[in-house]
Amino acid sequence: MKIDLTETTSSKINQALVSARRSIGTPAIGMVLTLVVVTDEENAYDALRAAADSSREHPSRIIAVIKRISRSPRSRRDARLDAEIRVGSDSGSGETVVLRLHGELANHAQSVVLPLLLPDAPVVVWWPEDAPADPAKDPLGALAQRRITDTYSAEHPLDELAVRAATYNPGDTDLAWTRITPWRSMLAAALDQQPAQVISATVEGESDNPSCELLAMWLADRLGVTVERTLSGGPGLTAVRLETKNGVIVLDRADGSLATLSMVGQPDRAVALKRRETAELLAEELRRLDPDNIYESTVKFGVERLGGPAEASSVGAGHKPSPPAGAAAPAAKKAAAKKAASK
Repeated sequence: MKIDLTETTSSKINQALVSARRSIGTPAIGMVLTLVVVTDEENAYDALRAAADSSREHPSRIIAVIKRISRSPRSRRDARLDAEIRVGSDSGSGETVVLRLHGELANHAQSVVLPLLLPDAPVVVWWPEDAPADPAKDPLGALAQRRITDTYSAEHPLDELAVRAATYNPGDTDLAWTRITPWRSMLAAALDQQPAQVISATVEGESDNPSCELLAMWLADRLGVTVERTLSGGPGLTAVRLETKNGVIVLDRADGSLATLSMVGQPDRAVALKRRETAELLAEELRRLDPDNIYESTVKFGVERLGGPAEASSVGAGHKPSPPAGAAAPAAKKAAAKKAASK
């Protein structure tokens, strides 16, 4: 069931939601959280489809916030709220409210969203594209216990990864991190089967893929070894190689679907390691609402040590990053001034 509301208010939207639930015979729907999706018209369809699919595991009230860009000065002054309400089969296992904010109202989205949040239920905010530099300080992000971004969708993913580290707050997470969960699980299981000290590691994957950098930093952080980052044609992550005192452990996925796990003294094994859809990634993140301490430790580890998108980078416990390009400038100026004063 769909209901369109033009030039409406949050109060009228709430009334329409109650009427819609009654009309389909379900006045009370067991929803466990509110998922706020901040997107634009271009990405709204894919984002809402992923959110609806994830709601089959986590019944939610999905609120999509779409800020409409006004072209003329007059239209920018006019504030208007249009809404589309979806319940029943049109909205997964919960209900969906699509908000289109026009004019000055686009700068005050939190005032529209706040009355629509489910009472006494957690709030999660997801930015599929164009996430704010500091999600926790964003007006919508401040309403949430969990804030989900995706550095892979940024124009410069590795730069965005450094921003995520600099502005991290408990409750922040990123889908680039979620993508490597199967890799982390498989590597941990391999080391359980062959307990030996890891000497070094290599992570191979396409350039400008923050998941590769996150996996390299996770290994360096948890194992305390030097991790070499090498490039491949993809798709995504293609291989991880762990050098241990008992031999080499290799997890190789060349086709983006099926991987081969090789260990000394054991036959090669084929393992399913497919690239997952956004709905699966989102559903995984909605399973936990507490701070992810492992992600925090990983994203803050050596982000400044990452190389450019076209070169391999090496991160490790004993590797010291080079100072920023302008870091020596104040010292040089101070020395020059002191020299001039002594003349």
